[in-house]
Amino acid sequence: MSLNKIVLALSKKILEKYDLCDYCLGRLFVKKLNLKSNKLLGKKLNSNKKNRCYVCKNIFDNLDYFIKMMLNNSSNYEYSSFSIGIILKPSIIERDDIIRSKFKLQGIDGIKTSIIQEITKNFSKRTKKILDNRDPDIVFTINFKDDSLETRTKPIYLYGRYLKNERKLQQKQKSCDNCSGKGCRTCLFHGISEFNSIEGIVSKFVFQKVGGTITKFSWVGSEDRTSLVKGCGRPFFIKLFNPNKRTMKKTSFKDESIEIISLKTIPMMPKMPVDFSSTLECKISSKQPIEKTLLKKLLTISKNPVIVYEKSGKRFEKSITLYDYKPITSHEFVIFLKFDGGLPVKRFVQGDDVSPSISSVLNSKCTSLEFDFLDVQIK
Repeated sequence: MSLNKIVLALSKKILEKYDLCDYCLGRLFVKKLNLKSNKLLGKKLNSNKKNRCYVCKNIFDNLDYFIKMMLNNSSNYEYSSFSIGIILKPSIIERDDIIRSKFKLQGIDGIKTSIIQEITKNFSKRTKKILDNRDPDIVFTINFKDDSLETRTKPIYLYGRYLKNERKLQQKQKSCDNCSGKGCRTCLFHGISEFNSIEGIVSKFVFQKVGGTITKFSWVGSEDRTSLVKGCGRPFFIKLFNPNKRTMKKTSFKDESIEIISLKTIPMMPKMPVDFSSTLECKISSKQPIEKTLLKKLLTISKNPVIVYEKSGKRFEKSITLYDYKPITSHEFVIFLKFDGGLPVKRFVQGDDVSPSISSVLNSKCTSLEFDFLDVQIK
C-alpha cells in the first residue's frame, strides 16, 4: 500500500472517532508526506467539519485576534526580531497526546508548536520582522487561558557621566515603598516613585527619551551626599529594561543640580568591575592648631600604601598620592589627593581602621568637613 493510501486510511479511522479541524488533522501527517501546510493537507483529508475540533476547540480560527493584539502592543516599540511563547490550557495538550498515543503517531509537531508556527508566519508576513528564538528584540507571550498578551523587550545598555553641582543630593534613589523596586502600578513599573537623586533624575530623562520600565545602575565609584563632582564627571552604566527604542544618540542635558554628559547606548555592560582613579579635594578640621610646616608631613603618605581594615576582617591596600595641601586657618586646611578605586575618605581622615591617616600623621584628631571629586577616570 502506498504512503498516500496509508495516510488516507488512517485519517479516516481517526475521523470516525474524533472531529478534527484542518490544522490538527493535517499536522498529524504533514511531515510524513514532506509537505509544508497543515491546513492545506487537512482540507484534502477532512470530510467532517461540522463540529468543533476535539483537540484545539477551533483555536486556529481565533488566531487573528491575538495577532492584531500583538500588532497593537508592539506599535510603540522599535524592533527587528521577535519570538513568541504561548500558554495553553492543559486539557488541549492532553487531548493532543491522546490522539497521538492512541494511533501511534510519532515524529510530529505538538499542538503548541503548531500554534506558534502559524502565529509566527502571519505576524512576520504583516510586519516584515524576523523570528529569532535565541536573542529577540521583543518577546510576546500569549496566554490562551485568559486571552491576555504580555510584551517584553530586550534590555539596552547606556553609558554616560554626571557632574554634581548641588550638595545634599543623593546618588542612589530610594526604591518604591509598595514593591521594593520590583515595579508595580503605584510607581508605573519603574521600581522608584520619586526622582530626587542622581539616579532618579537620570532615570526620568532616560524614560522620556527611550521609554522603558526599570533602570539598573552600575556606578564607577560613589561620593558623599554633600560632595560635588567636577571635572569630566563620574562615569556610570545603565541596564534599561523593556525600552521602547533600541538606540539613543549621544546626548547631554543640564538642570540646576546635575549635568549629564555624552549619554549614549553601548553594546553591553562591563562584565568585570571597572578600574578607575579619582582626584579629590578635601577640607579638613583639626582639633589642635597645625603649623604650616607640619602640613608638609602629609606628603609622606604617598610613600607607602594606605591600609584599610574592614569589619569583616579583610584588609585592602590603597595607593594614594597626596600631591598638594593648602592651609586656611590654624585649625583648617585643604588637601588634594589622587587614588585608585574607592577610598573611605572620612575614615582616612579620622583614622578609623585606616593606617596611616591624616590624624595619625599630624598627631591631632582631624575631621573631614567636606570633600569634592575633581575628576574620575576609567583606566
